[in-house]
Amino acid sequence: MTAVLPGTATGFDVEAVRRDFPVLERIVNGHPLVYLDNASSSHKPVQVVDAERDFVLNHYSNVHRGVHTLSQEATDGYEAARTTIASFIGAPHDEIVFTKNATEAYNLVAYSFGNAQAGSRFHLGPGDEVVVTEMEHHSNLVPWQMLCERTGATLKWFGLTDDGRLDLDTDPITERTKVVAFVHQSNILGTVNPVAEIVRRAKAVGALTLLDAAQSVPHMPVDVRELDVDYLVFTGHKLLGPSGVGVLWGKKDLLDAMPPFLGGGSMIEVVRMGGSTYAPAPERFEAGTPVISQAVGLAAACDYLSAIGLERVAQHEAALTARLLEGLRTVSGVRVIGPDTTEARGSAVSFTVEGVHPHDVGQSLDDLGIAVRVGHHCAAPVCKRYGVPATARASTYLYNTAAEIDRLVEGLEQVKTFWKV
Repeated sequence: MTAVLPGTATGFDVEAVRRDFPVLERIVNGHPLVYLDNASSSHKPVQVVDAERDFVLNHYSNVHRGVHTLSQEATDGYEAARTTIASFIGAPHDEIVFTKNATEAYNLVAYSFGNAQAGSRFHLGPGDEVVVTEMEHHSNLVPWQMLCERTGATLKWFGLTDDGRLDLDTDPITERTKVVAFVHQSNILGTVNPVAEIVRRAKAVGALTLLDAAQSVPHMPVDVRELDVDYLVFTGHKLLGPSGVGVLWGKKDLLDAMPPFLGGGSMIEVVRMGGSTYAPAPERFEAGTPVISQAVGLAAACDYLSAIGLERVAQHEAALTARLLEGLRTVSGVRVIGPDTTEARGSAVSFTVEGVHPHDVGQSLDDLGIAVRVGHHCAAPVCKRYGVPATARASTYLYNTAAEIDRLVEGLEQVKTFWKV
């Protein structure tokens, strides 16, 4: 495990951290790689790769089904991973459901609500309302649109202010609201939303709350009990962990009362030809062979971040974000889409360059070895709200440096020169 070293402003040595990520030594198009696409997916330290590799090579078998040694070792490893990941967000072991990604987790909740019987707390029909926000990632928007189409419920949303915040004055929550699903930290704007206030408004009308924490759990301390939401979702590949694993946390009484999402093996209690009964959560939502080795890898990623300290990670990223915002102000024609200060914002910074399409910005930066994301970032309504077809987005993580931020700013000046704007 990487040592946490004293003597730096943020409490850890970023160069020591970088040694755990061999990809950062790559040369891309003749330049040292600057990887600023972490909001899309993060790289994995050798500790995570080694943990998953050891499990697959030496302990792998299917879980919960065998009495032989390997099956017992695999089951122990899988459930130990569940405990580690639960502890990472302040939750009990039996409130963690593994999915293949965050998108599946949102769909799990939405489809479970759609399967609920009339009279159930989870049942939706005509006259009921689901509330989201205009800054949602498509994965926390489209499933609710589909649920409303199936049930006749109405979808409503919080709008956005000109500076990239939620417009809390136009409150769509009413006595008919059944679910409020909203993002903790926007993947396109970087905005960190006021969770406590939104939860307060939802609870006042008896609505359930689901928090998209895909961009917050990897970057800041998150405790589900302190947030007081009913459900929370995040994913492994943005958190130094493997792809192919997502996490749904839910309050145990809610998970046990929800109807299953998928049917099959492992999620059952008793099966007869005339019908079946279902296991308690979390097993009832993990039909079939689960994401075994991926869960082990994600637990190793949680251990890695815990050893460094998410407070230190957040401080380091805040310093980089401040440097980036300051640097972008020096480049004429650059427009930040979202909050232009570090107050209540994360490390994903979207921007446009006047006279250059975002895709051309991204390609030109890649020629300089700088990796940023371009497009609508699965948040097309946000681009429409701010009148842009797409943006370029730079997003930092614990292994990025101030020098890399400076290279991006210098690179944008070269982009402007190349495109003669």
